[in-house]
Amino acid sequence: MQHDLVIKGATVVDGTGAPGVICDVAVRDGIITEVGRVDGRGARELAGDGLVLTPGFVDIHTHYDGQVTWDPLLSPSCWHGVTTLVMGNCGVGFAPVRPDRRDWLVELMEGVEDIPGTALYEGIEWEWESFPEYLDALARRPRALDVAAQIPHGAVRTYVMGERGATGEAPTDDDLAAMAAIVREAMVAGAIGFSSNRLPLHTALDGTPVPGTFASEAELSALTGVLGVLGTGTVEIVPGGAMGEDLDAPARELELFGRLARANGRPLTYALTQIQNAPALWRDLLRRSGELIATGAAVVPQVQARPLGILIGLAAKHPLTGRPSFDAIAGLPRPELLARLRVPEVRAAILAERAEGNGLAHLVERGVARVFPLGDPPDYEPDPERSVAAIAGREGRDPREVLYDLLLDHDGRALLLFALGGYAFGNLDDIGEMLTDAHSVLGLGDGGAHCGVLCDASTTTYLLSHWVRGRRRGLRLELGAAVAKMTSATAALYGLDDRGVIRPGYKADFNLIDLERLQLRLPELATDLPGGARRLIQRADGYVATIVSGSVIQEEGEDTGARPGRLVRGAQAAPTG
Repeated sequence: MQHDLVIKGATVVDGTGAPGVICDVAVRDGIITEVGRVDGRGARELAGDGLVLTPGFVDIHTHYDGQVTWDPLLSPSCWHGVTTLVMGNCGVGFAPVRPDRRDWLVELMEGVEDIPGTALYEGIEWEWESFPEYLDALARRPRALDVAAQIPHGAVRTYVMGERGATGEAPTDDDLAAMAAIVREAMVAGAIGFSSNRLPLHTALDGTPVPGTFASEAELSALTGVLGVLGTGTVEIVPGGAMGEDLDAPARELELFGRLARANGRPLTYALTQIQNAPALWRDLLRRSGELIATGAAVVPQVQARPLGILIGLAAKHPLTGRPSFDAIAGLPRPELLARLRVPEVRAAILAERAEGNGLAHLVERGVARVFPLGDPPDYEPDPERSVAAIAGREGRDPREVLYDLLLDHDGRALLLFALGGYAFGNLDDIGEMLTDAHSVLGLGDGGAHCGVLCDASTTTYLLSHWVRGRRRGLRLELGAAVAKMTSATAALYGLDDRGVIRPGYKADFNLIDLERLQLRLPELATDLPGGARRLIQRADGYVATIVSGSVIQEEGEDTGARPGRLVRGAQAAPTG
């Protein structure tokens, strides 16, 4: 039998959590046809000797809602083994939208997710008003990856209630009926879920919270209840208190989520991180999630693979901006800027000044014990002795001087990790416990978002390169378990039951990986967004091939030009037989 693709002799880690087995895999018409010994030839054959073959990664927490309309690759996710991604998270998105509210939704996305408004204004061609029209516009575009979209509460509320929706005003009965009708229309057209946001710190550029932040339980019940009636879709909600602004909120939110999930019979997923001012609270929330799941309320925590934090550097945001002597030369070409910054008199003048209007500078200077050189290759689990405060103490220097000098390393490409959350420096065992919990899934990578301060879309690569292979102390993950966290587990959460597993009949999405060579590169500044807007990107080494529907889309990190990706409309049934 002639196959379209045969992968020979790889260690197949099939996504179920089982350990790897050396065998062959054959593909025809985008579907896996054989797993075991394959005797037939393939139109294309890949040698898997010494390599690991996994299902393609299913990233359930991205913000490519605008980028998906202009970027067929959906980078940087395409460089990190992602073959299916879910957008429309955190209650923000671009449909439905009235023509006179487009700019406001752009400003909401820019404020909440730090996606440059210039890129969104220039990149999006508004071909839709309704959510079904948005899906149709996505379906017309060629792309490398499969994409699925959730209907966002913020856009729905804005569409129906206008200015009233953004102020937190309660909807009238007519408002609520209209919103429920829009959610139903979206789900029938192929939305994969409904998202909302209850974190007051998430605001538009004008300071307005995401519409729906203060929605009542009755409103949430009415809108998520649509999914229950239809018997399809997943609910994603950012919980209040997630950033430590209200330490009593997370427990209340979890009880609310349990009531919603139990009433609707639909899974509900939420962000679980470690809060700096309550570093042990996550354990209670994780335990309670397990109890809810055991009673039939599927409340599933999304967890990270590395600490919550932001990146600081001359190529990103940094604490020198706002100092008059720096601002006077900030526009120089990079080589000239670096030369000027190394002049002793310039250095002294900048360090003597305050960074007016730069809130980040004040946070960083107060938190130098939480600031670390990221290094190359990047180290997201740095030893406490590598912090700016520790370096300054050992060398008898002002921490601000240490910060300044570190920013100039690597010809000004150096980045510093400003660690947030309550993680113990040099010991990410708490994250390890979250990752190894039976009910958690890998999420919160925020692909496409937070362009100026981080690039966590690479978290899939980090899970394997650090937690499976690279970590030298403390808790580690077995390869099979790690792969399952971002394939079968994430796919199942969103009803994508046709993928995430390497078995005959399933969708032929794979990663062929040289695990020993798998390594993150240093994040770097790119100006490749529409209008030349900036973003941090991060590549990786070790992905021999990434395959979508049997077509190789990336080979050793380079685009092959293949565009097999499709819009996924709603849940997908598992293969039969």
